[in-house]
Amino acid sequence: MTINAEAPVAASRGGAVAGAGRHGQQEAEGSSGADLVLPLVAVGGVCVLAGYGYVRRTRRGRTRTTPGVGVVSPQPPVTPLPVLERQAGAALVQADDCQRTSREELAFVQARFGDTAVEPFVRALRDAERELSAAFAIRLRYDRGVPEPKEEDARRQALAGIVGRCAEAGRRLDTEAPAFDQLRTLEQELNGALGVTEVRFRELAGRTGRVDATLADLHARYPSPAPSTTTVTGYVEQAKDRLVFATTHLNRARQAADLEHTGEAIRALRAAEGAISQADTFLNDVDRLANSLAAAGELVAATLTGAESEIARARAASPTGPLHTHLAHARTVLAAVREELTRDRPYAHDPLDALRRIIQAMQPLGATRDGVLSAAAWLVARNDVGSADGFIATHRGAVGVEARTLLAEAALLLTTDPAAADVPALEAHESAEQDVRVHGNPYAGAADEHTSGVGGAVLGGILLGEDPDGGPPLTFGGPATRKRRALPPT
Repeated sequence: MTINAEAPVAASRGGAVAGAGRHGQQEAEGSSGADLVLPLVAVGGVCVLAGYGYVRRTRRGRTRTTPGVGVVSPQPPVTPLPVLERQAGAALVQADDCQRTSREELAFVQARFGDTAVEPFVRALRDAERELSAAFAIRLRYDRGVPEPKEEDARRQALAGIVGRCAEAGRRLDTEAPAFDQLRTLEQELNGALGVTEVRFRELAGRTGRVDATLADLHARYPSPAPSTTTVTGYVEQAKDRLVFATTHLNRARQAADLEHTGEAIRALRAAEGAISQADTFLNDVDRLANSLAAAGELVAATLTGAESEIARARAASPTGPLHTHLAHARTVLAAVREELTRDRPYAHDPLDALRRIIQAMQPLGATRDGVLSAAAWLVARNDVGSADGFIATHRGAVGVEARTLLAEAALLLTTDPAAADVPALEAHESAEQDVRVHGNPYAGAADEHTSGVGGAVLGGILLGEDPDGGPPLTFGGPATRKRRALPPT
């Protein structure tokens, strides 16, 4: 018996089974959903992490300043053309300086050992000069648009050719530099080298007074504003400055040699030699101008007559046409020069300038290649090329590539077309003067207030022990030799 107030209810057989079935289905569905969600979440997390890592690597690669794995440039960077032009210009300046200083030091060795002993070095210098001339010729064509600016690859090759030629010029001098040093043997024969330098110094010191008198006579004969005499104004004073510089360094070399400080003595000797070479250039420029003016004075009248004959011949051959304007201009110039010749003062005119004006007026007529006109053109161009070359040699520490390139053009034309050489020679001188004005005194403040301009640079050079014009020291050899000599003595 069952004690229960409620009525008994029969149990259904399928109720429990059905309930259990529904419960099992729900559990199965829940388990299946969970099994699908978890892998999806895991995959999503992996993707997020991978994406984050990729972004970080990309940003790091873009901002990286040092080469890394996976950051590969497709091609090496291309050097801009203006940078290559500056490099080529610097190579020309350095090669030109090496050639000039090599020639100057060679003169001292030649004076001591004779012509035969220095023949190998003379040949090396000539080879270097040919390479440098070829480099300047490439530069001239480049400045004139050959190759054309649009042909960038060809212009790059031209600049590379300039650098290569300059390097070969320096290599040729460097090759002979050890033999040159072995011949000179300053370490063992310092007293002999000092003796040669002191003899040349005394010769220049005695010559300075005579050249000073020559310059005073030129200024009296051809008063300002004669263009020719203005080019050498102050040259004697600058020569004296160089000789003061040489005196100081020769004394220093002697003292160092007595104390067996060989390295210091050699450096002082080379500085003195450089100053003496520059003083010689200043004095030579004054003497050359005096001789050129004298020769021009004798040639002006004959050049006038020859030019007038050429004008008459041209008028008879072509009374009208394109030459008419040139003929009219030439007649005007010749009339002005003849009027100057007939003045009361025979030296009131500058004969070199008179010849220059005649040649420039006659050049468009093609009448300057023969006879007296050709001789006049050569005289004027030779003087102007020499004047520009002397100025650059004595101020090379400040003179850039443009003036040197123009001088190279003038020197080449002097042998082929003297009438055309005068213009680039004058432009070279003017460009060099402009460089010196812009450069100023690199040793400002090193000397007292009276040492301005070039003289100030000289005295500043004395204090600093450098070359008197602020340029490279006197050295036979190329860039490698200069670096070797620049090292402190051991």
